[in-house]
Amino acid sequence: MYSVPRTIFTEEHDMFRQSIRDFIAKEITPNNAQWEKDKQVTRESWQKLGENGFLCLQAPEEYGGLAIQDFRYNAVFIEELGLSGCSGPAIGYPLHSDIVFPYIHHYGTEAAKAKYIPGMISGDLISAIAMTEPGAGSDLQAIRATAEDRGDHYLINGSKTFITNGYLCDLVVVAAKTDPTKGAKGISLFIVDKDMAGFSKGVPFDKVGLHAQDTCELFFEDVKVPKENLLGNVGEGFKYLMTELAQERLIVGLAAIALAESTFIITVDYVKNRPAFGKMVSDFQNTRFKLAEMGAKWSKEGCMQTNWLCYTTKRKSMAQWPLPPNTCSPNCSVPSQMNACSCMEAMVICGITRSQGLLRMPGCSASMPAPMRS
Repeated sequence: MYSVPRTIFTEEHDMFRQSIRDFIAKEITPNNAQWEKDKQVTRESWQKLGENGFLCLQAPEEYGGLAIQDFRYNAVFIEELGLSGCSGPAIGYPLHSDIVFPYIHHYGTEAAKAKYIPGMISGDLISAIAMTEPGAGSDLQAIRATAEDRGDHYLINGSKTFITNGYLCDLVVVAAKTDPTKGAKGISLFIVDKDMAGFSKGVPFDKVGLHAQDTCELFFEDVKVPKENLLGNVGEGFKYLMTELAQERLIVGLAAIALAESTFIITVDYVKNRPAFGKMVSDFQNTRFKLAEMGAKWSKEGCMQTNWLCYTTKRKSMAQWPLPPNTCSPNCSVPSQMNACSCMEAMVICGITRSQGLLRMPGCSASMPAPMRS
């Protein structure tokens, strides 16, 4: 993938990568243009992923999962989705398996696990996580959604916005205040089912990027949530979020770098075939400067992300394998913002067209990588 060789993957990972690549070429890439028009992927695509064992890789065998305790397989899946240039699927599918599933797996009651995990593995149940609100984004302590204890159930009221997988979701992990007076210590997490009375969804947003991602608003009006749908303990939701969000940052970084490389490859191909002033655009010195700079950026960021992947996998004891030399700690920042700048530079080199009110590169279904919101 990267111009700098990586030694962290084995032959088994390479075989898995090829199977993912073949699946994407057959089931995702040919359909992505239509999905972008529809502002969502299809449920059938989720079910096909489930049939091939690509969802919730860490799910225990007792629920029908593969119980793969090696996060490098997850990384391969995310990278290949990003390299395909299909930006919506590159965000939505991993969020389901690598962000939402861990909350249910780590903090859910046995009843909740038995009810939801098998469907998440098969793709019959699509999941989302709802933290962001119209007036609270990065500052999670400021959320206003409430969950009132009514004895045998909780009553949830409030709204959420920018929810990835929101329109298609069958279940959503919701952050709400069980005690508004306690700030972060008053936040709890709940599983809300789409069939619960009072739960409704907005229409998918018309976004600048991630066109095939069904991002929307969610509304909760006196939604009765049974006690067994509480994740972990009351008031510890913020702690759980801070624990699991580290993996979300890794996932966003992996997707951003892969999408940046996809954009870079398309740009190189374009300038090699675009004539201007009697020669190809790639022959101009400034074009080469820009391409070299972009290539250096995402190669450097790819090395940083590889180090973080090594550290994360080892720390979780998900695989027993030696770290490559000079492996850093995960204090390096997620490179999605820098990659977005590189992609914008690539779009300037190629020229941009406006289709359906959205900016996109000529001949490219990939949109500029954007941060995941949930």
